[in-house]
Amino acid sequence: MQIYRIDHVAQAVPALEPQVALLEKLFGFRATHKWDNPAAGVRGARLEIPGTWGHTWQVLAPSGDDSPIQRWLDDHGGRPGLHHIGAEVPDLDAAMSELDERGIKVTDGVPGKWVEASLSPPAHGPGVLFRLRGPGTLTMTGDEAAVAVPASPVDGPTLGIVNLDHVCQAFPDRDELSAWYRDLLGAVEVWRTADDEHPDMADLVLNVPGSSICLEVITSRGEESFIDKFLSRNGPAAHHVTFQVADWDAALNACRHHDIPTFDDEEGVTDGARWKHTFVHPKQTGGVLVQLFWEERPGVWVRSDKIPGRR
Repeated sequence: MQIYRIDHVAQAVPALEPQVALLEKLFGFRATHKWDNPAAGVRGARLEIPGTWGHTWQVLAPSGDDSPIQRWLDDHGGRPGLHHIGAEVPDLDAAMSELDERGIKVTDGVPGKWVEASLSPPAHGPGVLFRLRGPGTLTMTGDEAAVAVPASPVDGPTLGIVNLDHVCQAFPDRDELSAWYRDLLGAVEVWRTADDEHPDMADLVLNVPGSSICLEVITSRGEESFIDKFLSRNGPAAHHVTFQVADWDAALNACRHHDIPTFDDEEGVTDGARWKHTFVHPKQTGGVLVQLFWEERPGVWVRSDKIPGRR
């Protein structure tokens, strides 16, 4: 199965407007389209991500009496969170045949338009959901009702995001998932930490050819790893989403201005160039753990200069 572009990341929340307002005022995203489709059970918004081309952030909320988004929220204890990664495939029927051959169950979809499925190895249970669509089709349930909206004025400082860098998935064995995604999606492993580089984790980064948004896989090491705790609560789900910021001090000032705390700050120097990163808790972002990073020179934070189209 070939994915030739990851084009959006979607989160599910109970209420649409407060989440859109947060993404605009803190993240600097700009809403371009909104929709309310009770027949499909979905209200939504599409937002542009600064510094990217063709990549959007989507917010989904329940609408109507029989909402798949409400069922998703109920299944997750009412908690908002990352709902799916949206991607394009050249042949949707061929992609569905590949999923069937591998024992991957399609959980939702519209015939001829899109399908939803976890692309993780089925033996490990549900993982990160992907929405796969064919060329020239709409990307979301209810998206056919989307209408353009005028840009909202920016009120106060934003994070200064310039790139959606990657989505991170926790998994029991990074090598197993890397091999699976390589075989299923044609993903290419472009970077990894040494086994003993961190006391409680190991990770690697995969590029999906044709896409500038990468996939990170994190695996636990040692005893009392935070990843083991995450897997016991959530299974092999999305762990965080990472954005690059243009100016580190400006990004932290924006967090302080909007009363948004950060945690687990870290900084270092690689090949003479500085880098820094930090995290924003899901309670502050609408259910998604967000990592922010800045690098003085491209490729020094995570050596990503070998990833096509990222720099």
